[in-house]
Amino acid sequence: MQSSSEQTINRLFCLMYNYQKTKIMKKILFALVAIFTLGISTASADNDKLVNKSELPVQAQKFIDDNFAGIKLTYAKLERDFLDRSYEVVLADGTKLEFTAKGAWKDVDCRYSEVPAAIVPKAIKDYVQQNYPGEKILKIEHENGFYELTLSNRYELTFNKDYRIVDIDN
Repeated sequence: MQSSSEQTINRLFCLMYNYQKTKIMKKILFALVAIFTLGISTASADNDKLVNKSELPVQAQKFIDDNFAGIKLTYAKLERDFLDRSYEVVLADGTKLEFTAKGAWKDVDCRYSEVPAAIVPKAIKDYVQQNYPGEKILKIEHENGFYELTLSNRYELTFNKDYRIVDIDN
């Protein structure tokens, strides 16, 4: 029969052994998850498909017609990620547009010209005119209720869903 100190040592040894075994299993599990995730993202990458303007959602077609009439569409593509779909459109003047799967605009990047005034909420337009007179809005992003603008002086302004300024980057 073992003494109590020997039993304690044996228990500690078993605990240490099980702890080491658990650590190894966690590392193996983490590696498998990482490999699986990498495999899925690689398999789903490059699932872009060129589409005609008529294949865009109706809401996106209307947005282009209303705000960029007369500017030729260079290309449009359907971007399919693992769980998400979106559309990217490039116009002949270099403007890039991004739409959700349903056709709502997410990003309008006019690069060298001003974003159409009709897509900028009035409160945001007023803020820019009052605080940055003479500056143009070259890019606007709308996602999760936030608006992010890039001005011609390269300042980036972020507004919340209530059109209040929440961040300024220069």
